[in-house]
Amino acid sequence: MKQALDKGQIEQFIQHGYVRLDNAFPRSLAEEGRNILWKDTGCNPDDPATWTQPVVRLGDYTQEPFDKAVNTPLLHAAFDQLVGAGRWLPRHSLGTFPVRFPSADDPGDAGWHVDASFPGADPADVFSARVNINSKGRALLMLFLFSDVAEREAPTRIRAGSHLDVARLLAPHGAAGLSFMGLADQLYITAGRQEVLATGEAGTVYLCHPFLAHAAQAHHGQAPRFMAQPPLLPAGEFRLNRSDAAYSPMEIAIRKGIGLGE
Repeated sequence: MKQALDKGQIEQFIQHGYVRLDNAFPRSLAEEGRNILWKDTGCNPDDPATWTQPVVRLGDYTQEPFDKAVNTPLLHAAFDQLVGAGRWLPRHSLGTFPVRFPSADDPGDAGWHVDASFPGADPADVFSARVNINSKGRALLMLFLFSDVAEREAPTRIRAGSHLDVARLLAPHGAAGLSFMGLADQLYITAGRQEVLATGEAGTVYLCHPFLAHAAQAHHGQAPRFMAQPPLLPAGEFRLNRSDAAYSPMEIAIRKGIGLGE
């Protein structure tokens, strides 16, 4: 199997819940993708007076630049290393794009949270969607930078190591797990974790453990920020007790959080 990540990067993923891949997809694809996205924002890239909202959410995109961006050999190799060969499903789109613009207004979505991965009682209610200890429905949280993102340009905030705390929160709730809001209400226990900013050049990808607590923030810079945040979907259920002990780093991190194994 081709190695995209070295031992240190895999250990960082287990301990801190994320790994950053520079040049994970070509900068040219990011530019092509931005050209498509700009048209759908309803804004003029050359006229900041048209940037009237702090955030514009765009839907799923399947065009060639997005399909190619998520299917580079480097990323596929990293998915195999973190999740396990044959344990993830290929993607051909990049999910939603929250495009953030420079603004003094509160974007209204900057709370700490963990992305839910399977529906609750009401599939139409995103706040009742759930997360469980086996991370049903999600193998990774991924952040694809389609523009250069500096510290003042609304990089996603990450609480390094918080995925271990979240595993402990989820463990008592078994397969049912917790709702998006039920888990968010308990994330105060991660407040002491080091905060990391998901900065980088266009073409950078952050591969994150699905339990990682993260948050948006207001944009105080100059250039709008274009980022996709798709999940990597699992091919089957993750298991925390394997007879062959063939645990992926994603599973090892959960086991570490709840005191199983090393």
